[in-house]
Amino acid sequence: MNLIKRISLVLIFFSLLSIQNGFSQEKNEVVSTPVAKKWFESFSIRGYQQVRYNRLFETNDKLKCEQCDRSWGENGGFFIRRMRIIFYGQINKRVYFYVQPDFASSASSTSLHFGQLRDAYFDVGLDDDNEYRFRIGQSKIAYGFENMQSSQNRLPLDRNDALNSAVANERDLGVFFYYAPKNIRKLFSELVSSGLKGSGDYGVFGFGLYNGQTANKPELNNEPHVFTRLAYPFKVGNQIIEPAIQAYSGKFVIANDQLSAGVKTNADKNYLDQRAAASFILYPKPFGIMAEYNVGRGPEFNKVTDSIEVRDLHGGYVTFSYFQRLGKQVLIPFTRLQYYQGGKKHERDARSYDVKEMEIGAEWQPNKNLELVVMYTFSNRRFEDFALQNNRQIGQLMRIQAQFNF
Repeated sequence: MNLIKRISLVLIFFSLLSIQNGFSQEKNEVVSTPVAKKWFESFSIRGYQQVRYNRLFETNDKLKCEQCDRSWGENGGFFIRRMRIIFYGQINKRVYFYVQPDFASSASSTSLHFGQLRDAYFDVGLDDDNEYRFRIGQSKIAYGFENMQSSQNRLPLDRNDALNSAVANERDLGVFFYYAPKNIRKLFSELVSSGLKGSGDYGVFGFGLYNGQTANKPELNNEPHVFTRLAYPFKVGNQIIEPAIQAYSGKFVIANDQLSAGVKTNADKNYLDQRAAASFILYPKPFGIMAEYNVGRGPEFNKVTDSIEVRDLHGGYVTFSYFQRLGKQVLIPFTRLQYYQGGKKHERDARSYDVKEMEIGAEWQPNKNLELVVMYTFSNRRFEDFALQNNRQIGQLMRIQAQFNF
């Protein structure tokens, strides 16, 4: 009996020891410190390239659009419109960064394919879900859906004149505040990743201060521009609708290198620059509509007085599209009508414009890495500055773009 008791006690002892060891191991696993990410695991790299040709069926080689595409018209040929590599990542639970250089910038009319900074900013979240966040650095100004929409996602080859004339290259340097609930932030992301041509996440409410001279330009006065925007996407059955309103105000300085000899200006070359716009987006599921219109006041060349004056401006566009899947391929036919009357403050002498244009085209995606856009443009453009007066050009042309995504 004593032998049996002794064996039982030994077994109980080893059983308790095993339980204790198991508990200790589980406890150690719970409190163990996770392995830190390597530096290259905290961000991602992607990019795209666009190559264009605009001269097919061209009826007027004097028809041009400096802000749209410098390869329009005479002496235009094959053209690299964009070559961008994007570095981005959530490097901390509340810190996100985004850097995008473009290696197809034009240093002048005779020098192409220079590297230039487009975006360089970081987002600082104020809560664990980053619903409230500050964006600091050079980034897009949240004025107009098509302006915020990446060129990688946009259907027409160039942005509309009316709202894009507000901010050259859509960007400036400043500090911006954005708010969006967690579920809406998720929806903003899905509208891009699903191929529905979303604009990205600029919040349901945005407010900010920025220099006002546009991207990669030094500030030339002591008054920042102020902008604000309200937008809210919501579902109606299978459709998703996103209405928005936005506005900005400031003073723009006409730089000396943008003035012709002899043109008259204000003494300090400071001009009121104010706009407001409304947007309506019906995402293509499968039929889509994008419509935006803006009004305001800004600098514009007046050929009657040979001077740059603050004048009224107005204009907008509407784009119709149809999203169709063909197996693993995607086909999106579209048409856009646009109109703009006003100045373009960042062009020579705040060039005066009167634009009426219709574009008909289609985007074909044989796979996620390749896109082809063919677009036929009917254009009626008046664009005048001190040296180029009484200049109205009317014409048609076919435009082709191949885009590589990686």
